[in-house]
Amino acid sequence: MAFDGFSDQKMTRKAMKAELLDADTERELAIAWRDNRDEQALHRLITAYMRLAISMAGKFRRYGAPMGDLIQEASVGLMKAADKFDPDRGVRFSTYAVWWIKASIQEYVMRNWSMVRTGSTSSQKSLFFNLRRVQARLEREAAAEGRVIDRHDMREMIATEVGVPLRDVEMMEGRLSGSDYSLNATQSAEDEGREWIDLLQDDAPQAAEKVENNHDTDTLRQWLLSALGELNDRERLIVRERKMRDDPRTLDSLGTELGLSKERVRQLETAAFIKMRKNLEVHNEEVHRFFV
Repeated sequence: MAFDGFSDQKMTRKAMKAELLDADTERELAIAWRDNRDEQALHRLITAYMRLAISMAGKFRRYGAPMGDLIQEASVGLMKAADKFDPDRGVRFSTYAVWWIKASIQEYVMRNWSMVRTGSTSSQKSLFFNLRRVQARLEREAAAEGRVIDRHDMREMIATEVGVPLRDVEMMEGRLSGSDYSLNATQSAEDEGREWIDLLQDDAPQAAEKVENNHDTDTLRQWLLSALGELNDRERLIVRERKMRDDPRTLDSLGTELGLSKERVRQLETAAFIKMRKNLEVHNEEVHRFFV
């Protein structure tokens, strides 16, 4: 960039001293860059309109971003405009460049406003840059008429004015009303260094819950082993292969292995489950508590 290494003030002064291009010269430079990729023509075009980029960057200082960063983003937008500008359309470059410069600055502001992404849709972007302005105007108009607008009505009026859903207004209002805080920041001087992260609830099972769950699992395992012990070898094989495998075997494959028909294997399976159910009925209340 032509202004790399200069302070904001020097950059601004240099931009203000740049030549003013008439329509014909501007068109010639744009054609030279478009058709021949003439970098000198691009440099001259960009330098001439850097004052426009700096002026637009200054309008976004209220969002707290460093002026140097805003100017840099405005420069990026200006270069994008130069690269995409079509001089044959009969439009002045400054008119075309305004949109690209503004879009580049707005993207930077929204990207750096918060660690949490503020918005990505066109309606959210419109709200971010217009919510406060529209709200202030509506409040002035209401005050001039002697009216007081409650918060819900104000949100609905803003949604209608900007042309966005009410939920987007509520979301953006919440995002703009607060700041980012570190979870490691102390809550107050009186809390002896207690951090906000200490208030977050751990969703993982606690020690007591783990012990209880392990005990219950072991108990159930013992009951099932006891129930399986009441079965003969063939019934245990069928139950194990049909219900205890990640990929249960079919009745046909078991029938082939055991030399039985598919229907006979099904009957043996049903009989085995009946035996196991009777064995587990001794622990009826506990089983119900664990599986309901």
